[in-house]
Amino acid sequence: VMTQEATQASSAGTIVDDGTMTLTRFMIEEAMRSKTPGQEDMVRLISTISVACKRIASMVQTAGISGSTGLAEGGGSVNVQGEEQKKLDVISNDVLKASLRSSGKLGVIASEEEDDPVIVDELYSGEYVATFDPLDGSSNIDAAISTGTIFGIFKAPEECIVGDGDNLSIAEQDCLRSTLQPGKNLVASGYCMYSSSTILMITTGNGLNGFTLDPTIGEFILTHPNVQIPKRGKIYSMNEANYFDWDPKLQSYIDNLKKGEGQSGTKYSSRYIGSMVGDVHRTLLYGGIFAYPGDTKNPNGKLRLLYEGAPMSLIFEQAGGKSITGPGQRVLDLMPEKVHQRCPVFIGSPDDVDEVAAALA
Repeated sequence: VMTQEATQASSAGTIVDDGTMTLTRFMIEEAMRSKTPGQEDMVRLISTISVACKRIASMVQTAGISGSTGLAEGGGSVNVQGEEQKKLDVISNDVLKASLRSSGKLGVIASEEEDDPVIVDELYSGEYVATFDPLDGSSNIDAAISTGTIFGIFKAPEECIVGDGDNLSIAEQDCLRSTLQPGKNLVASGYCMYSSSTILMITTGNGLNGFTLDPTIGEFILTHPNVQIPKRGKIYSMNEANYFDWDPKLQSYIDNLKKGEGQSGTKYSSRYIGSMVGDVHRTLLYGGIFAYPGDTKNPNGKLRLLYEGAPMSLIFEQAGGKSITGPGQRVLDLMPEKVHQRCPVFIGSPDDVDEVAAALA
């Protein structure tokens, strides 16, 4: 039996470790183990992104109560893709920009909701470039269906210093174009899914780990360590309303999956939410394939390379999966020519992606 003095000494002088691995602790320990320069900066960047995700998660959960559902400006507010913006699209974009600005490490960002790359105000230099979709699946927000934030982080070119005025030099304009990098240059990427729970999946190039927001303490807790996608699944996820606009080879591939006449000999199930983060998260955990292919209406598909296709592709490759635009073409090798460039995406379990690549060849 401990004496009162021993109990007081124990409670006052001993830090009790209950084994809970928070996101901050995980990133700090990873930075200490890593020999890669700049990992301390990555801790700060991921921390600021996680704060933004917490704020967006709170807004999504209370959107119906706070009056944040519906279209921005009462309708008529359209982003560069020609999509009508929801109120939460605009708010989430502002939240992410404000959080990234506070990191002190970002000079330029590119967002789905911005026409062009944006200089992070009040920062005259930055070692990193961020690309993001602040609220993927926002068309589902009024129906309370899962949505998410997708982000990617690149290293900025050396000596990338951007002034805060309107008249930018050629070198400063080049810095703004530093967002145009292939996905293989990403140093980190992730997504945060707002659903029955808030889940943050992150990779810094050393495996994929998932964290779930514990609302009782306001911290992301490691719940999915070293995620590995199954080598093959039994679910395909794509918008079959476009079936008759697809390549006949893709139609045959899907028909075979339905009939159980694919390589696995198993009949596949179809699951499609219409929110990339939700569909991709399920594919990552259960295996199978998610795709948004090109078709006769949209030859390059509808997913944006820089802030949807590339970040998700790094996530899947880090989990042992694959991601291609078509036979022999990794999404991560694709060099973007413009910020909002679209590309076809076939992403998922390695055996499933190999099968669709062979079917399309």
